[in-house]
Amino acid sequence: MISFIKNLALQAGRLCLEGQKNLSLHDLEFKSEKDIVTETDKEVEAFLVKAILARYPDHGVLGEEYGAVQTKSGLRWIIDPIDGTTSFVHRLPFYSISIALEKEGEPVLGVVYAPALNQLFYAEKGKGAFVGDTAIHVSETRGLDKAVMATGFACLRAGRQNNNLPIFNEIVPKLRDIRRFGSAALDLCYTALGSLDGFWEMNLNIYDIAAGTVILKEAGGVVTDFTGGGQFPEKGIAAANKELHNELVRILTGFHVL
Repeated sequence: MISFIKNLALQAGRLCLEGQKNLSLHDLEFKSEKDIVTETDKEVEAFLVKAILARYPDHGVLGEEYGAVQTKSGLRWIIDPIDGTTSFVHRLPFYSISIALEKEGEPVLGVVYAPALNQLFYAEKGKGAFVGDTAIHVSETRGLDKAVMATGFACLRAGRQNNNLPIFNEIVPKLRDIRRFGSAALDLCYTALGSLDGFWEMNLNIYDIAAGTVILKEAGGVVTDFTGGGQFPEKGIAAANKELHNELVRILTGFHVL
């Protein structure tokens, strides 16, 4: 199954690269004041949904652009055709295709592909996490003062009472450094790889994080909501190795976002 999904992600990546090369600003649609969608988003999602349902017709699908195909099988694919559309539009490389399989509400398989970087991350529950053919593991960094972390900001942050800016101002002085790539799926994968030591963000959607959380957990990381539990990770997600995660959550629990 995962070989099939990895191959689909690579094919979808070629669609992204071709779409990015030919992108015109006239192709943009605004789902909200700052949240954009391109024809390539739609094309990639349609390609993935069609291929997955042809192979697994009894499975459900949830996609960012076209919504849900319901099922009673207990298996659902969760797709973000381009996580990081702003980077895609501005011809920056930090965007990804994110595909996860959820079983009875739990993500158990994840594939994240960054076409412009040619990085393919994947994991299945209980089988470890990989980039290409190489097994990956979270960093062993201890102490926030030695950690490089990533975060992001919701498209509508200016209009939200709960946004990431107060948390950002609280955490960043405690870190060695901070990065902002604009793709939650890649942030989770780079934390799994050990290139980042941790990641937090607010106001995400399940399709932003489903695949990345499988990869992060299989790489030995911990991912929860801001309380340290797992009930509301879309509202606030915290990911790191075990030691840093404990420190991160101690700060995040002071911000009531749930």
